[in-house]
Amino acid sequence: MVEIKVDISELKAEGGDIVKELAQLLKEKTNAEVKTLTNEIIVKGEEKNLSKQYLRVLLKKFLHKNELKDYYRVIRGEEGTLKVKGRKLPEE
Repeated sequence: MVEIKVDISELKAEGGDIVKELAQLLKEKTNAEVKTLTNEIIVKGEEKNLSKQYLRVLLKKFLHKNELKDYYRVIRGEEGTLKVKGRKLPEE
C-alpha cells in the first residue's frame, strides 16, 4: 500500500470548499482512501493505481480547472510528499 501526502497549507487560503473539491476529485480518480487533515491530504491506495506522478497531474488539472494555475503550482516536498505552493507574482 502506498501513502502520498499532499501539503495544502497555502491552498487553504482559497477556502474550505476548494479543499473538499480536491479531496473528492482525488477519491474519484484514484479509487483510494483519502483523508483530509488540517494542512494536508493523505492518499492511501494500491501501488498499481497510485503514483506520485499521476497525483501531480491530477493536482495540476484541478488547479487549471478552478483557474488557480496562475497563483499556485505543484512541487515535490519531502520524501513521499507533494506540495501546492503559491507562486510569486510579479509586482507592477
